[in-house]
Amino acid sequence: MQTILRLDLAGQPRGWITPHEAVTAYAKGDVVYGIGDNLPPIFGGIQRRNGLRSRIDLQPIVAIQGRILQGFTPPLCNRTLFRRDDHRCLYCGQQFTRAELTRDHVLPTSRGGTDRWENVVAACKRCNWQKDNQTPEEARMPLLAVPFRPNSWEWHFLAKERVFADQMDYLSQRFRAQRAWAA
Repeated sequence: MQTILRLDLAGQPRGWITPHEAVTAYAKGDVVYGIGDNLPPIFGGIQRRNGLRSRIDLQPIVAIQGRILQGFTPPLCNRTLFRRDDHRCLYCGQQFTRAELTRDHVLPTSRGGTDRWENVVAACKRCNWQKDNQTPEEARMPLLAVPFRPNSWEWHFLAKERVFADQMDYLSQRFRAQRAWAA
């Protein structure tokens, strides 16, 4: 299903909405501006007075009225974590399917590590089992990349399987660095 990138008035990504939710926002007058080439139009009913069929042209990115919220903490889930790490075990370097990966805590939680972006990596089951309750240094399994917390623009890209080209252009302008998964 195609989704629309929702922005606040400052242009910060605030989520993904369905075309139906976007139509509602347009009809209520809540859309302040849109970005990108028009998507296929959505047609409604026929007006009784003039016999014309209603039509709304959606854009892939819309800014909706409302409060401007400061800060964004991207929620951590395996789906976005594995996409951040390119479905690659950060110990052996091989790519795996989502079902074959696990979340590994660089500093194990039993030793004070937290469940935060900066302390978790994708790991294959074999490497996660081999590392066990140790740090990468103790297990002699160096990390292939440093774990990082994605910013709002990166996270919104990671949260979707498919994004339109206009949405990708908008989001990628604010990525902190070149990302292999965004190529």
